[in-house]
Amino acid sequence: MAGKKSGADRFSTATRLRLFGEQTAARVYRSQNRRQARRSRLTGRAALLALVLCSLIVALAYPMRQYVSQRAEIADLQREREAHRARVQQLRDEKARWEDDRYAEQRIRERLHYVRPGETGYTMIDPDAAEPSRTDRTAATRPWYTNLLEGVDRADQAAGPRPVRPATE
Repeated sequence: MAGKKSGADRFSTATRLRLFGEQTAARVYRSQNRRQARRSRLTGRAALLALVLCSLIVALAYPMRQYVSQRAEIADLQREREAHRARVQQLRDEKARWEDDRYAEQRIRERLHYVRPGETGYTMIDPDAAEPSRTDRTAATRPWYTNLLEGVDRADQAAGPRPVRPATE
């Protein structure tokens, strides 16, 4: 019975506290070991997962950028194609209208001011749209050579009075 503890020793407060302390210490030590083991495994896994995700992002970033830009370019080209198709249809309609003799005659008479024999043609001029006369033009609206000749004439006048030549007839 050397291995067994005596009944009095087994129920003593000091023995109970010592056993309780040892059990608590063992639990704490086990839980710390588990946490450290768990934490170290989780950190390694998390680091590996982060490394894999970063490498995937880096590997897929350029192809995804190319894909998005090509899709945008395709969409632009499709819109441009539709605009060209609409323009072609518009030109076909206009060509069909010009093939009609009455439409062609109407447009020709309107644009070129043609009249048939026996008709009187009138052209109305908008006074606000009339072009200013040559004397009303400023230096900026006149041709360059007019400004050059005018400048030479002014320079001659500033040099002094011109001699008067007798008129020969």
